[in-house]
This record gives sequence, structure tokens and C-alpha cells, in this order.
Amino acid sequence: MDDIKYGFYGRLKKDFPSQIIVDITERCNYACIHCRHKQFSKSHYYRGLNMEKEINTKLVQEIKRYGKNITQYIRYSSNGEPLLHPLAYDFISEAIRESGVPVTLTSNGSCINHERMRTLFDEGLYLIDISIDAYFPDTYKKIRVGGELIKVVENVKKMINYKNNNHLKTQIIVSYIEQPLNFNETQNFKDFWNEQGIDYIVIRSLHSNAGSLKDIATTLWSLSESKRKPCIYPWERVCLKPDGTLHFCPASWVKDDYIADFHNTSIKEVWSGEIYNNLRNAHLYSDFNKFLICEQCPDWINTKWDHEGRSYATMVGEFIKEEKK
Repeated sequence: MDDIKYGFYGRLKKDFPSQIIVDITERCNYACIHCRHKQFSKSHYYRGLNMEKEINTKLVQEIKRYGKNITQYIRYSSNGEPLLHPLAYDFISEAIRESGVPVTLTSNGSCINHERMRTLFDEGLYLIDISIDAYFPDTYKKIRVGGELIKVVENVKKMINYKNNNHLKTQIIVSYIEQPLNFNETQNFKDFWNEQGIDYIVIRSLHSNAGSLKDIATTLWSLSESKRKPCIYPWERVCLKPDGTLHFCPASWVKDDYIADFHNTSIKEVWSGEIYNNLRNAHLYSDFNKFLICEQCPDWINTKWDHEGRSYATMVGEFIKEEKK
């Protein structure tokens, strides 16, 4: 597979993104130690915004028009807790019913409305990913500051029971960012959730939030033993923020990855536009003069192209293929 060049191939298409990351709120009820939200919420960039309903509708309709057989999934996720948006369930339901592509949700699992969530399961929510990051309650409190592990565990168990009792297809997964405080409990975490009948367990590597967490960034740069490779994101995804602007990096907190205002353009237009084309060339030729966020970011070390091994995106792709059999 060494002859495969970085760029568009397989699920990565020139016409439209294979992933749409939808960040519907700036608000979060946690202050996780591996996340920049605590600093972001105190900065002048933060306004506590919730996405407008019209923007979600515009997004869903564009994906319905251009995303069939191209967009692998819509992912409600990113820099806030999606379920804090007062219309979160309505937004996700609209995407499930109208977009024509799989819809996923990433949440910290703390504020689930089980009646509304069951409706999403019934409608065909493709996947829900609950970020947990610990096995022991004390570790959870240290990593996911502001949260309560027992409550989250019970919420996930209720979803598993509802899925199984009603023979539904929604994939329920739990994820875990491996880091110094939890290294010694990774296996406990895996064993526990396998016993609960979870569909899949994702163990993620610690990342630096695009270089903004300096200690983590320094460690990651020290692990780089080879020439820098292109990050897959410019060929894979676009991110829609709560203010209705489009961005190219889900790890940006200060809007230095801005592309355009979605109110006045389309994803299809920006995907083949000048900024994305320049961004891809910057990654191919390691010339980041116009993209300083990428220059300072070592997180490319932990991103995988499809020919380099299994990733979150290929995991979802495997679920989709299995469902179609």
C-alpha cells in the first residue's frame, strides 16, 4: 500500500466531504483536563452560542442533495456538549429523517433525556458515542471535571437495554482518551464495558487541541520520528460551528481555521474552493505560511489515512457495510 499517495481516494471524494462535523453549541457542562473549553469559555471568542434552526435545516438539505453515496456520516459533536442545545434532539431528528446519510452523536452522556433519545433510536440514529475516559469514579472526577461517572454509566446502560429489548440497530460505543491519569485502568474499562454488551470501545490517543495544549504538543512533537505527513482532515471533513460559519479543523478554538459563512455559501462550493485547495497543497508540501494553526499542530501524528490502518471513520464504515449485508 506504500504506493498510495495522499489525497482523494476511496471514501475521500472531490465533490463533497465524507464527514460533516456539526458543532451546535458552544456550551459545555464539563471542564475536562484534555480539552480547551475551560480556557475558551473565559476568552473573548466565547459567546455561549447555540446554532440557529435554519442553519441546521440548510445543512441537512444540502447533504440530502449532494451527500448521497459520498457523505459517510453527519457527526453532531465537537467543542461543546451537543445535548445542552435546547433543540438538539430536534436537529438530530431532522438530520436522521431528511439527510439520507447516517447520523451520529458524540456526547459526554450526562444530560440525556431518555424519552427523546429513545425516539432518536426508533427513528434510526446510526451511532451514539459516549466519551467517558475512566473506569474509577475518582479518576473520572479528575479528568472529566464536573461530571459524575455513576450517572453516565447508568445512562449508557439504559440505552443498551432499550436497544436490545427493541432489537434496534443504533450502534452504542464508549470512548476513552488514554492519558497519564488513566493508563493503569484501560483494561478495566474495556472489561467492564464488554460485560455490559457495548457495541464497540474506542481507545483514543491524547491530542493537543491543534497545538494549543503546549505540554501535550511538546510530547507529541518529540514522538515524531519521520517526515511530516499530510493530515487527512482537509480531504475528509468540514466543520459547521454554532455561529453558522464553516471551518476545516474540529480542534480549533479561536476560529483561526475559518473558511466561510454558511449563511452566504454552500459546503459544496467551499469544498472545491480556493481555501481548501490551498490548505491541501500546504499539507502536501509542508508549507504552512498561510495556515499557522496547522504549522503548530502535531496531532497529524495520530491521524490515520485509510491505507495506514484503522481509524474512527473506517470503524463507522465497517458498521455500515455490515448493516447492508
